[in-house]
Amino acid sequence: MDEVQKNLKHNFIVNMVDAIFFGMGIGISSFNTVIPLFVATMTNSATLIGLIPAIHNTGWQFPQLFTAHRITRMPRFKPFVILMTIQERIPFLGLAVVALLSPKIGPTASLVLTYILLIWQGMGAGMTANAWQNMVSRIIPSHVLATFFGLQTGASNLLSSVGAVIAGFLLAKMQSPGSYALCFVITFGLMAASYASLSLTREHKKPDLTVDNSHADFWRNVITIMKKDEPFRWFIISRNAFQFGMMAQAFFIIYAIKVLKMNLEAAGILTGLLFFTQVLANPILGWIADKWNSSNVIKGGAASIGLASLLAYWAPDPSWFYLVIILSGTASTAFWTIGIAKSLEFGTEEEKPTYVGLSNTLIAPSTILAPLLGGWLADVSGYSTTFLTAAMFATLGVVIMQIFVKDRGKKALQA
Repeated sequence: MDEVQKNLKHNFIVNMVDAIFFGMGIGISSFNTVIPLFVATMTNSATLIGLIPAIHNTGWQFPQLFTAHRITRMPRFKPFVILMTIQERIPFLGLAVVALLSPKIGPTASLVLTYILLIWQGMGAGMTANAWQNMVSRIIPSHVLATFFGLQTGASNLLSSVGAVIAGFLLAKMQSPGSYALCFVITFGLMAASYASLSLTREHKKPDLTVDNSHADFWRNVITIMKKDEPFRWFIISRNAFQFGMMAQAFFIIYAIKVLKMNLEAAGILTGLLFFTQVLANPILGWIADKWNSSNVIKGGAASIGLASLLAYWAPDPSWFYLVIILSGTASTAFWTIGIAKSLEFGTEEEKPTYVGLSNTLIAPSTILAPLLGGWLADVSGYSTTFLTAAMFATLGVVIMQIFVKDRGKKALQA
């Protein structure tokens, strides 16, 4: 603990700078707007467009359980993080090349290459994610962990909002595909700066494990956790329902543009509003989760996306989508930031990588299936059906959390 306190200021600064550069890069090449719009120049399929954030999110989630055994045995997480995070950054340079070559190679080849790069990027993020979360939990004291995640993500989203507005301007003022290529190149440069800052993290070495568990022991422990830890099991089920509740997010801005005739500059502003909402929501919800009850924060997030979907269903014109996006950003914060912090509440020090892996890998199928379902419903029955179905799943997530998932060591809210 003395080592944690000694390096706390340094680690806080370098990880915040990492988040700032990373966030601005993601804003300029957003998985919810810029990349879907780029893909929309090659296909009209709502299903394929809906896959974009799903590939990113599934790639981030799915590998985490499969890296858990390896990283549990590591005395330091940072070397693994630094090695694997390269894989989530290089693909943006590849996307720039595809954008520039797309007029020559045609839409089909461009589409195939784009999805290969998106899968590479997502899997690179997933190979990094478990070790990164555990590294952060080691360098940041546990009683302020959710607050830190909130501040870090809030800073990232603040710069993402700036990046999104810049992207909207570039897309409106420049011709495609050059505008998309420039967005991807700028993102790659910002990712390189983010990487340099992350590499400065100081992580203390933990004592060697007293028991050298085999792979068989690890998987037996996984089965034991899922059988005996009932609150955690219901937490996983509720996160799956919440994930299906968020399937409408990929279609909010596409619907506003294609059906309600919103212009591209307004779409860029909406993307900026999404990130700005998360800037405010992340530190606020993180503080509430640390001081009060993380389960209630997650329930509030599920309720927010349910309401956002209903408002999108009722919306007579694009102006309604400003509120839709605010609610959507709040829901994303609760699902991702508070979900990450809550998954670190379970298990002992040695078990945390396993719990983190389970809490992400076991919702990966929902992450890929939810937007596929949403896109299929949009193709065969219209976006309104997608929005109503998402609202129903969000409600189910709230009900499951309310009945079955309780915080461990619940605290009273303090001023």
